[in-house]
Amino acid sequence: MFSIKIILFILIIFKTIYAKKNFINDLLEANLKFPKYFQFGAASAAYQVEGAWNESGKGENIWDHIIHTNPSFIYNNETGDVACDSYHKYKEDIQLLKYIGFDVYRFSISWSRILPKGTKDVINKAGINYYNKLIDGLLDRNIQPMVTMYHWDLPQPLQEIGGWLNSSIVDYFEDYATLLFSTYGDRVKLWITINEPISITQGYGATVNAPALDLHGIGDYLCGHNLLKAHARAYHVYKNKFKRKQKGKISFALDGGFGIPMNNTIESYMAAERYNQFTLGWFSHPVYSSSGDYAPLMRQYIDWNSASEGRNESRLPYFTFDEVNYIRGTYDFLALNHYSSVLVKTGVSWPKPSPMWDANVELAVDPKWPSSESPWLKVVPEGLRKALNWLRIKYNNPIIFITENGFSDYNETEDFQRIIYHQSYLKSLSDAIYEDNCNVIGYTVWSILDNFEWRAGYSQRFGIVQVDFNDPKRPRKLKTSAEYFRKLIAQHKKKVQRNI
Repeated sequence: MFSIKIILFILIIFKTIYAKKNFINDLLEANLKFPKYFQFGAASAAYQVEGAWNESGKGENIWDHIIHTNPSFIYNNETGDVACDSYHKYKEDIQLLKYIGFDVYRFSISWSRILPKGTKDVINKAGINYYNKLIDGLLDRNIQPMVTMYHWDLPQPLQEIGGWLNSSIVDYFEDYATLLFSTYGDRVKLWITINEPISITQGYGATVNAPALDLHGIGDYLCGHNLLKAHARAYHVYKNKFKRKQKGKISFALDGGFGIPMNNTIESYMAAERYNQFTLGWFSHPVYSSSGDYAPLMRQYIDWNSASEGRNESRLPYFTFDEVNYIRGTYDFLALNHYSSVLVKTGVSWPKPSPMWDANVELAVDPKWPSSESPWLKVVPEGLRKALNWLRIKYNNPIIFITENGFSDYNETEDFQRIIYHQSYLKSLSDAIYEDNCNVIGYTVWSILDNFEWRAGYSQRFGIVQVDFNDPKRPRKLKTSAEYFRKLIAQHKKKVQRNI
């Protein structure tokens, strides 16, 4: 005979399950609208999930190197040596993607796993085969692969000759891209050349990311200059050698935080525009604008500051006339990563020189904005709509695919805050499509799995699937947010079928 305590415990469990189900159903009744061609995806990055850091011929990359030589660089001395162990558990991850119902899986290829030395003279067949199996496994389950060529994990041998500060990196990236197109392009139709170029520059102009050189105001601009050239080189290689037969599409993923005026003054509006030109505009203007090159406002401020410092030339390198034309228009769609926004006003509180010092801005957050486990990530859904409209107005309403959007918590499986975050951002996205006519065709959740969150280690969890990093087997467990997306995607597909 059941005791009273056991009966009460069972009642509590049923009540929790009922509340969870109703919570999701109530949100879905908000009836978010998306076009019939709209696709839902989930994302990951090689270093953050694969593990197997020195297995099967893989070479060392800059994150391997800095973590093993300077363990305190990462929270709690944690590493990506094993991470989610997706190198061995990729089949299980594909099954999770299929169960939830995602149309697209965005993942990155580890340059060092394919080319251990970073150059084409040594090709690692085991690495080639791993991504073949991953791509084929996705396609077998009707999931479209979206491949990112570079997600921050530069081969260490290339860093030792300057990395993204060395103009030769453009040639090495072309060789790498050519190998990827020739190997996987018969099946991969969506390509991202480079992920979040601003974040990459912060490894050269600051110590935020590897290789943490802190050449502020100089290294960041030179790095960005070569990133734009490398992206354009890969785009033209594909266009000239592969596109006619393979019929794929190419973009690169912009860092999409957005600056909102701190108050209703002309000064704050101008400051917010400067911030957005120095962030979103830094890499979007050379590619997506009709004129090409760096945004005039960005060029003007950096040139002025460089001259006032007594320099003979600008800290922001110049493109030649031919380079401007070569880079302009190198896209088939615009890939946007967006998480949060900031309030902006005029002011200088940054290292001199540095991009934000050049922009002459100070940043803050509204204390009313809900927080996440990541200090930088506040919940500001209207910021996504503002960012989409900024891009629509500036660049003639390009086709946009949201390639990252997500929320961090501390290892929660009943992750209702994450669900509220995604629901609010999806509502803002839907409004941008139907009320503002923004041309958005897809939305990608960051991330399918809890993973190695760079310098934060495993302290900030972005996954809709939990990973137990204390268990050597790295077991996965669906979170409540996974069920939310499963129902949301199923609801969308039913609407599409009904309209056909």
